[in-house]
Amino acid sequence: MIKIMADSTCDLSEDILQQYDISIAPLTVTMDGNTYRDRIDISADEFYSRMENLKDPPTTGMPSPATFVDMMKEAVDKGYTEILCICMSSGTSGSYQSAALAKDYFFEEFPDSPIRIHVVDSKSMSHGSGWLIVKSARLREKGATFQELIDFNETYKTNVKHFLTVDDLDHLIRSGRLSGASAVIGKMLKLKPIMTMKDGKGSIVAKERGRKKVLSHYVKEFNRRNDDALTDFIIIGYTTDKSYADNLKTKLLEETSFEGDIYIMQMGVAVGTHVGPGGLSMFFMETGHRKDNLLINEMETLMEMKDDFLKKFSNKTNSKN
Repeated sequence: MIKIMADSTCDLSEDILQQYDISIAPLTVTMDGNTYRDRIDISADEFYSRMENLKDPPTTGMPSPATFVDMMKEAVDKGYTEILCICMSSGTSGSYQSAALAKDYFFEEFPDSPIRIHVVDSKSMSHGSGWLIVKSARLREKGATFQELIDFNETYKTNVKHFLTVDDLDHLIRSGRLSGASAVIGKMLKLKPIMTMKDGKGSIVAKERGRKKVLSHYVKEFNRRNDDALTDFIIIGYTTDKSYADNLKTKLLEETSFEGDIYIMQMGVAVGTHVGPGGLSMFFMETGHRKDNLLINEMETLMEMKDDFLKKFSNKTNSKN
């Protein structure tokens, strides 16, 4: 029997966690001197309702190794013989290191245990690791072996494509994710940064003016990057405005040929600390490893504009002949 576990940054809904029997190690969030366990002592909605009135920005803490060890012991007691633990990127959180230590501590305490444990550094954030978890659970249901799940995660984890945008740049400034100068320019031009994961860390790869253009950017990039063979579902994440996510789902259904499941789930406290209200994300599997940075995206946009111009000019010229 294969047990799947993770840390709470995966941001999967309670329905999904229960459906696939996924155990979660909660991160902690500290606000105004009080510390809360994610999803246990505080909900995402409560967190977002309170964060706007805080004097100081909230801080998060990783789960302790002891928390993961307890989860491993519980899995063994329930008869599981193999444990796959998928954690948020080691480049943005200490959860992976904590789980890896827990594995060592477990075998120090039970050196003769026949159980197999593998910890995955997902190189992902939020529903990026969540995507790998759900995919692993689906593969498990189809009869995948423990080694096949390990191979899938380690082979394809960097193909999980992330897109994340924010409404308010102030939260990224306070968390150190964006410079003050960039934020001032962004606010003046009403630009919304679009971020992805690069080398296990968040990186701004595009800027769009207004929500409609953000949605168009997401759909365009999905059509350009999606791996039809691997993407059997999409996860759309939001912090406070579910209608924003609903609009993206509608646009994907109308403007792409995708026919799989599209899940809409709320981003939790770990990501919400940096993103704030109005955040929107999207996760799927992309083909290969496409280059992705702000300069390349801007150059590709210019080339597309040039191509469109030349097509229109050519059509006009042909129509006169």
